[in-house]
Amino acid sequence: MTNPTDVRGLAAGLAALAICESLLLALTDLKVIGEREARGVLEDAAAAHRNGGASVQEPDLNLAIIAILERIIAGRTPIPPP
Repeated sequence: MTNPTDVRGLAAGLAALAICESLLLALTDLKVIGEREARGVLEDAAAAHRNGGASVQEPDLNLAIIAILERIIAGRTPIPPP
């Protein structure tokens, strides 16, 4: 059985991801930032996790985060189906 705390944390993370994606799309649609800048935000986030700037204590988590960011950068859905 899944731990309710883990489910809430996962839900919060997915909600945050959806909000950030929506904000980047809205900012590019409204021409506030260009697609290059939006891509740069995603690439910077991935680089932060690659370079250990984020949680070094959880390397598997960092690798999963990098994979999600790379899927978004590549224009694919961020979370692959199970």
